Amino acid sequence: MLRLLGIDYGGKRIGLSIGDTESSIASPLAVVQVKGSLSDQVGAVLSCAQPYSVGAFVVGLPLNMDDTEGPQARLTRKFGDVLAHHSGKPVHYFDERLSSVAADELLGQSGLSQKKRKSRQDRIAAQVILQGFLDAQSDSP
Repeated sequence: MLRLLGIDYGGKRIGLSIGDTESSIASPLAVVQVKGSLSDQVGAVLSCAQPYSVGAFVVGLPLNMDDTEGPQARLTRKFGDVLAHHSGKPVHYFDERLSSVAADELLGQSGLSQKKRKSRQDRIAAQVILQGFLDAQSDSP
């Protein structure tokens, strides 16, 4: 069993989720505020991951609708590079297009206020990213 940390890297917040290859179920975990350098941000993520014995990371890659990478995708890859360097563990990228839309749809059905939905959106987006990655792995022969 490999434990995975899903990451929705954003300009203000980093959503985190946790899952594993045995159960193939992702669960929302936490939100980290983006502060400081990439190394500082990675340190905050690794602090959250430490109690879970994470073996690899799945970072949502915000591709454009035409499959190209824009500025946010390049910044996300830099974050992933620093994460791989600091952790010594594999970093996988997974297309995150529309993950925030999916998170909004899930939260819209929750009956929560707009403020409470917003506070949960990033970790739900990370859950959507990680669940998509796990589903793609189980679909592979």
